[in-house]
Amino acid sequence: MTVPSRRSRRPVRRAVRRRQRRRRKQLPEQVVLAVLAAAVAVALAATALRWLAAHPWTVVAVLSVAAAVAAAWVWHRGEALRWDRVRASGLRYALAQLDALHHREFEFAVRDLMRRDGCADARQVGGRGDNGADVKATDPSGRRWVIQCKHRKDGWSGKPVGTPDLHVLNGTGRQVHHGDVLVMLTNGRITDNAARFAKSQRLHLVDRHLLAEWAGGSRPLWDLLRALPPGGRRTGLEP
Repeated sequence: MTVPSRRSRRPVRRAVRRRQRRRRKQLPEQVVLAVLAAAVAVALAATALRWLAAHPWTVVAVLSVAAAVAAAWVWHRGEALRWDRVRASGLRYALAQLDALHHREFEFAVRDLMRRDGCADARQVGGRGDNGADVKATDPSGRRWVIQCKHRKDGWSGKPVGTPDLHVLNGTGRQVHHGDVLVMLTNGRITDNAARFAKSQRLHLVDRHLLAEWAGGSRPLWDLLRALPPGGRRTGLEP
């Protein structure tokens, strides 16, 4: 076994000492940089806190936006999960179920039936200022549907849908909503005058009997209505 001489060990020791000296010199520099970085961070934090104290409305606005975004995400997530359950179970409604709904819930039920039939973009739009549209959807053939819903608590015995009820839909369905298929839908009945007016204006009617067949069955609404326009190339609803 060869034993290193003293001369061979000296260069190694010198190299080790040089590295140690360099580390000792670098250490104060790293400490100084860390202190400077911390000081800058504290200064920036203090400046931000002073600015926020002078503009408290900014905090409120940011929190409000964050809350709105979170609420929207939760709602959309809930809608997606609910619709997954609807598709898995096969949506059906009996007339008694539809009669018991609030008129706004009735609109959502119609929306869900359109989705069941393949209108992925179907949405409920009814409310103040809806211009005669409660549900809008695009069917698989590209036709845009505009549906006005008239819910009657007393069903067939309730107030019938008359010609005046069709005037708004006829006036806005194509011009405002750009609909291809305009539908008046009710869980009640429709007067003969309204039926004649609808035929003359190319409006489609869904009364209690047709609603029962659609909601309680599996055929899409476009298979139950007559004289529909040919399919187009639209792929979704306009804003």
